[in-house]
Amino acid sequence: MILVLIRSAIFFLWFALCSTVLSLLFTPLLLLPPRVMRSAALLWCNATFWGLRVIAGVRYEIRGTASREPVLAASKHMSMWDTIALYVLLDKPAMVFKRELGLIPFYGWFVRKSQMIAIDRDGKASALRKMAADAKAVFAQGRCVLIFPEGTRKKPGASPDYKPGVAGLYGQIGVPCQPIALNSGLFWTGPSGFLKKPGTILVEFLPLTPPGLKRAEFMSRLETSIETATAKLIAEGQQSLTARGL
Repeated sequence: MILVLIRSAIFFLWFALCSTVLSLLFTPLLLLPPRVMRSAALLWCNATFWGLRVIAGVRYEIRGTASREPVLAASKHMSMWDTIALYVLLDKPAMVFKRELGLIPFYGWFVRKSQMIAIDRDGKASALRKMAADAKAVFAQGRCVLIFPEGTRKKPGASPDYKPGVAGLYGQIGVPCQPIALNSGLFWTGPSGFLKKPGTILVEFLPLTPPGLKRAEFMSRLETSIETATAKLIAEGQQSLTARGL
């Protein structure tokens, strides 16, 4: 475990250095079209993956197939890894994020410039209408929309808490929904996500849910699909960590 702590500390330094340097380099891109910023963000993602693989010994494996058509992607959320990886695997989707995050210097500037979808949790019906309108604009660009239905990160094995916002959005946009399961919280873990346990993160793209389902049926199918697959991935990941003595 001492070696894991050392490698995690070195990765943290690498991550902080890359984020700082690239943030400064990306700032002039705020003057250019949004697609330039979206493409530049891939450089940061790939630098993070390099550090995870080479420094921390963390890799990932993809199961299932991500839709090639614009869909509403609804994913389990356990760590920061999820936002980085799914940005790459879904080819620069528009993520639904809390409006307050857009106020953070650099990060917030880049997120807004990349045309992500901000949500006002206090806006209720008007906020949902705006989110749906923004999502349709994203689909018109040929991009997916990514939402984390529980609204926040959950530790592996924690009780699910799916929010109704995903059903409201699904009901208004008329596109299929692709559930996504993962077990990243087993490997990107510890206080503030500092600890990086070596191993292979599993992410699984599940079968599409067709548009047009009623709210209750959609929520039931979504939660059952994601939670069932996630439980299997967690069990597999835990076996791998146990075999490594972690």
